[in-house]
Amino acid sequence: MNIAIVCYPTFGGSGVLATELGKVLAEKGHNIHFITYQQPVRLSGFHANIFYHEVRVPTYPLFDFPPYETALASTMVDVVNNNNIDLLHVHYAIPHAAAAYMAKQILAKQHKRIPVITTLHGTDITLVGRDKTYSPVVTFSMEESDVLTAVSHNLKAETYKNFNIDKPIEVIHNFVDVKRFNKKPVDAFKKLIAPNDEKIIVHASNFRKVKRVMDVVNTFLLINKKIPSKLLLIGDGPERPEIEAYTRGCEDCAEIKFLGKQEQMEDILPIADLFLLTSEYESFGLAALEAMAAEVPVISTNAGGLPEINVDGYCGYMSNVGDVEDMSNNALKILENDETHAKFKANALTQAKKFDIQHIVPLYEAMYLRVI
Repeated sequence: MNIAIVCYPTFGGSGVLATELGKVLAEKGHNIHFITYQQPVRLSGFHANIFYHEVRVPTYPLFDFPPYETALASTMVDVVNNNNIDLLHVHYAIPHAAAAYMAKQILAKQHKRIPVITTLHGTDITLVGRDKTYSPVVTFSMEESDVLTAVSHNLKAETYKNFNIDKPIEVIHNFVDVKRFNKKPVDAFKKLIAPNDEKIIVHASNFRKVKRVMDVVNTFLLINKKIPSKLLLIGDGPERPEIEAYTRGCEDCAEIKFLGKQEQMEDILPIADLFLLTSEYESFGLAALEAMAAEVPVISTNAGGLPEINVDGYCGYMSNVGDVEDMSNNALKILENDETHAKFKANALTQAKKFDIQHIVPLYEAMYLRVI
């Protein structure tokens, strides 16, 4: 099949999933055409079956805000016409689903049928899409998609709760390449981070308000009072300056490291002893799943779709949003006993294997064949 994938090229979960999906489909012999405004961060190296089409938005003095959606729709039409595309798979509703609808109508005038699959990822539905500025267009675009999917049952429920749509939503969970993340930790790297065998605790996110990264720091500070530990904060975003300023005033500031954006998470996660995810809402929690694939137990909130992957008391623990004391106590339950820690590590890998990429990608392939 010739498949066009439209996504954001950033470190967010939607862009990561879209890129990883395309890479696996290419390995299986499909031709994959990525359409976005810059090369996706997870798209590295050469593959004969992968093509990248950059959306260029001309700037004119007339426009205070360059019309990206129009440029995107035009690029979709061009890619479909010149590459014998069988379908468009757009990730994240805003503005991709609306642009895809526009492209579909243009192509229909040219007597070309192009099916559109829209995959909902989270804040496109729970936050941004609910804004009255966007809601009518998002609702219409979802209804007009040939197939609508969501990455968790929770997100499916939230979509029906917040939007007046009748369109069936199919749930296809996010996935992880277990082979990629299940690596032996590099002892020299671990020793560099924790020279005195401190526990290594990791958090990774885009540092937006919804991630509640301050809760990560405060949970760590309580853990560190009982067990010598190091905190690695991976990622970047609007909340980072405030978090950094806060940590500089902490007594344990030397134990907290900001690593910024990192592409090779599979090299970092295996050295971790615990992963913290304290979000106010997660439609799924892909970062937590990648940690589990690296045999890292997860301490998380019980928000959104997280209960669909983090089984409380098995591969980690869940707490109410904002309850840093409970999260730290749960972390200590795992870290204070080597035997318990080993059990939770093994269980984390077992749980991650349920979402292995080899189980999930065939579901997308079957869907593609059905709509074609």
